[in-house]
Amino acid sequence: MLREAVARLAPPMDTVAAYHFGWIDAAGEPADGDGGKAVRPALAMLSAAAAGAPPETGIPGAVAVELVHNFSLLHDDLMDGDEQRRHRDTVWKVHGPAQAILVGDALFALANEVLLELGTVEAARAAARLTAATRKLIDGQAQDITFETRDRVTVAECLEMEGNKTGALLACAVSIGAVLGGADDRTAGALEAFGHHLGLAYQAVDDLLGIWGDPESTGKQTWSDLRQRKKSLPVAAALEAGGEAAKQLGELLATDAHLRVGTEVSGPGEQYGRLAAEHAAARGTDPASDLMADFDEAEFALRASLIEQAGGREWTAQEARRQHQLALDALESVELPQEVRDQLAALAKFVIERRR
Repeated sequence: MLREAVARLAPPMDTVAAYHFGWIDAAGEPADGDGGKAVRPALAMLSAAAAGAPPETGIPGAVAVELVHNFSLLHDDLMDGDEQRRHRDTVWKVHGPAQAILVGDALFALANEVLLELGTVEAARAAARLTAATRKLIDGQAQDITFETRDRVTVAECLEMEGNKTGALLACAVSIGAVLGGADDRTAGALEAFGHHLGLAYQAVDDLLGIWGDPESTGKQTWSDLRQRKKSLPVAAALEAGGEAAKQLGELLATDAHLRVGTEVSGPGEQYGRLAAEHAAARGTDPASDLMADFDEAEFALRASLIEQAGGREWTAQEARRQHQLALDALESVELPQEVRDQLAALAKFVIERRR
């Protein structure tokens, strides 16, 4: 059904979307690319079974959630400047920024179309949940971008951002099938709470992989989140921990933020800040971008080491485990078929143990 939905797009958007999903290569030839872990579609179908409906009842919800997820990936890759996803060039790198934006927009529109064309009361309820989750997802992305220009972000702010950016869509995924299956609000709400906490656990693990993940497994550059100045959970936790490592990390990040907004830099970062400004003037580019581009691997390794020394890595790993337990606790508040409960628990375990 996902391929059928994507086939509705007008050329060349259908081809661009097919490339993004890994169905064809850059030359348009059939490919067996990595289409991702499909966690959200699996959750949507499981949630239908949780409501006592056949799993296939959740298929339109699974497709809709996957379309929204990939809409966000297309736009995120462009905004973050990521050139690799799933071990190959991103859409904007191959087909250009305009196509990445257009195809992302088209996938979002398709998601609502897939649900609303069912024409049922349950479908309208599901579409309302999906639209609200998408708004929160966009809110989270906006927060994430804003954080890049700040030298310091609190753990509370980071958790709010990640609850929007990642938790909202997972919460929708794990309740949308149940809604399509006629579940009452209490059951849908418990499943949504499970998905919200699962999303925070998922993002905490993702934040760890964004700094310390193996590029062979993640498909991204080493220190990818540090290269993009992301104020992820390990960074926020390290800065709040205090101590010498946190202080040194804070000075480095303050320099980055000041360059980003065009203010003058003084103190420990003055020398490399001045160097970046000189290079930018010569090239007519952004000083902050030049600063990060001119860093060697040792600079990123230093930042990762400071985060770990300050306790950011361990705190984030513990937070992933805490959110995982909260997700499991949410399931205890409603009656579910034991098989469904076991499968949801297995998916939750996969999230916190994944290495890619």
